[in-house]
Amino acid sequence: MQQNQDNNIEVKNRIIDFLVKNKKLIISFLIIAIVIISSLIFIKIKNEKKNDLISEKYIEAGIYLSNKEINKSIKIYDEIIVSKNKFYSILALNILIEKNLIKDKDKILNYFEIVEDLKLDKNQRDLLLFKKALYLKKYSNSKESERLLQKLIDSDSKLKEIVKEILSN
Repeated sequence: MQQNQDNNIEVKNRIIDFLVKNKKLIISFLIIAIVIISSLIFIKIKNEKKNDLISEKYIEAGIYLSNKEINKSIKIYDEIIVSKNKFYSILALNILIEKNLIKDKDKILNYFEIVEDLKLDKNQRDLLLFKKALYLKKYSNSKESERLLQKLIDSDSKLKEIVKEILSN
């Protein structure tokens, strides 16, 4: 029993000696950990606020579009695409194309490039390439369109069968 108590006292003494000897190191580590955690929380909150702002802009652009204020709507959709938000940039580009709001093909192709530079998952990227290929096919550049469609087939995309059907027609 006495030996067990001596062992406990010895362990406590070792821990206390370790803490005393490494006091500065432990305090530095704790400060660094607090700073890192605080920074991560700050970045997360900042990104959430930015995403909320972009979602509000997307809704606002939709309201302008429904009220036939096309120029205001286009301006906001442009801001959304340039913001490079993974979700809303793609949606804004789709609206601009589907509603035929911008007639300048070069500007639309520039928007495609901006959205293509985003870190999208494979399915989103394939869908975006498919949309671009269809856009190019509709507006003249069929060689580039066929190249993109062939790229989708070669990458074993889920859209492979649809792409083959389009190429066969």
